[in-house]
Amino acid sequence: MPGFLLYALNIIVSCLIVLVAFPFSYVFPPVKRFVIAMPLYWANVNRAILRWTTRTTLDIQLPEGLSTEKSYIVTANHQSWADILVLFDVFSGRIPMLKFFLKQQLRWLPFVGLSCWIYGFPFLYRHTSAELKKHPEWKQRDLLSTRKACERFKKNPGSLMVFAEGTRFTEAKRAKQQSPYVHLLKPKAGGMAIALQHMGDNIKSLLDVTIIYSDQKHNFLDFCRGKLKKITVIAREIPITNDLRGDYENNPEYRRDFQRFLNNLWAEKDALL
Repeated sequence: MPGFLLYALNIIVSCLIVLVAFPFSYVFPPVKRFVIAMPLYWANVNRAILRWTTRTTLDIQLPEGLSTEKSYIVTANHQSWADILVLFDVFSGRIPMLKFFLKQQLRWLPFVGLSCWIYGFPFLYRHTSAELKKHPEWKQRDLLSTRKACERFKKNPGSLMVFAEGTRFTEAKRAKQQSPYVHLLKPKAGGMAIALQHMGDNIKSLLDVTIIYSDQKHNFLDFCRGKLKKITVIAREIPITNDLRGDYENNPEYRRDFQRFLNNLWAEKDALL
């Protein structure tokens, strides 16, 4: 599996370079610029690996006018770990670096966790409904992390990536959820709505992305082995109007309207898939 090994080597080497260079970035401006650009180099190497080791073709359909000087919220369907490599391949250099909500446990992942912390990825705790019922104060930790992450976007352009389904799609999960969609799980509106609220007027656009694999029952190893003949990425830019911003926690009417908006997006995405 040369593809898998090369992807693994690329992320390990890239993270090690960042960890070594980061302390010097406070003193030497060229080092700081290099650290900031490192995710772009990482994505470019991944792009080369995909083209060297597979015959997979990418069909990319993007809106015009994307800019690294604007902030975005990006949402996409989630099917495998390949999604992350595909999204970085498509959007690196076109919009600010994608930053994902990550589980708190990933902070301790060797090399990767600390590198993500350096780049300001928001780390969230994942609690079950039963745990939150027993410890309602735990919910505030995630809200605080979300607000801190959004504050950073007010200072510099950024792209906050939200997998609204919350987990990778499987038929078993779809059946358990009784999802109304054929190819998707139910979207969770809370994280995106809270981000929109706290990013305020600094963010003007939502990028709604649909990733379509030639084999929708693939896994990450299938991606690395080149078993996927084609990957289609369709993105559309949706202006963020005032009616998409509100108090999701305390305003039932806004919460209902935003859930309806996201469900409509998901219905259209399901039809594309």
